[in-house]
Amino acid sequence: MRYFSQLILLFLVLLFTACGGGEATTETTDDTATEAVPEPAMKAVALAPMPATKSFPDAKIDGWKYRDGTFTYETSGYEFAVPTPDAGSIMCANSGKGQHAHLIIDNEPYIAKYEPTFEQAVADGEHHILTFLSRSYHESIKNGQAHRAVKATTMKGNFTEIAEIKTPMLFYSRPKGTYVGNKETQNVMLDFFPVNAPLGAEYQVKAVVNGQDEFMIDEWRPYYLTGLPMGENTVELTLMKDGVAVDAPLNPVTRTFNLEADPAGK
Repeated sequence: MRYFSQLILLFLVLLFTACGGGEATTETTDDTATEAVPEPAMKAVALAPMPATKSFPDAKIDGWKYRDGTFTYETSGYEFAVPTPDAGSIMCANSGKGQHAHLIIDNEPYIAKYEPTFEQAVADGEHHILTFLSRSYHESIKNGQAHRAVKATTMKGNFTEIAEIKTPMLFYSRPKGTYVGNKETQNVMLDFFPVNAPLGAEYQVKAVVNGQDEFMIDEWRPYYLTGLPMGENTVELTLMKDGVAVDAPLNPVTRTFNLEADPAGK
């Protein structure tokens, strides 16, 4: 009987061990642990065509000269210093001073002038210069007659040599400067001016925003940039031909601009 009892005891020990009873196992939980809350995703930067804007089919620069440090424009079909009629519906930055000319020297940030005659210093030497008539919200007039694109040599406030630019080039216009408040920062206009490079199957403009968002543009028109973060932003524009950067002066061009919230929340 004693021997039989020892066999039963041995059997129970073996059974307990086989079922995992030889080593206590417990499943622990950390009641203090919390699930990680994902950070809100950054709004994606997007590029979209602006709605159709006021047409200026008859706007023209009839005469343009630089003498004794003064630029003079003779125009028709266009009026300086008045608001463009559709400015209130465009929903982007608009100049309260009205329509104006953009003067771009060597792809530096443009100079805006609201009168057809103005003084402007230009360094002595050779320059690539574009000027065009602009709507009050800074969009270039793109009818083919409302601009001048020249390679000019200046000396003491005068053009000593001047010739039309004959090769493909790209000039940067907007965005520029600082944008403040919802109306200006939600839709930021991207506008540029290709010369001797009709956009389409052959020529395109590559836009890179903040070094990471890339857009290939094959239609010459203004665009809205949306989803830009507050603070400093950059846009790089490159004139492309058949997928390769064009070997042209001042190509590519990069500009930095800023977006700021309106303290009043507007």
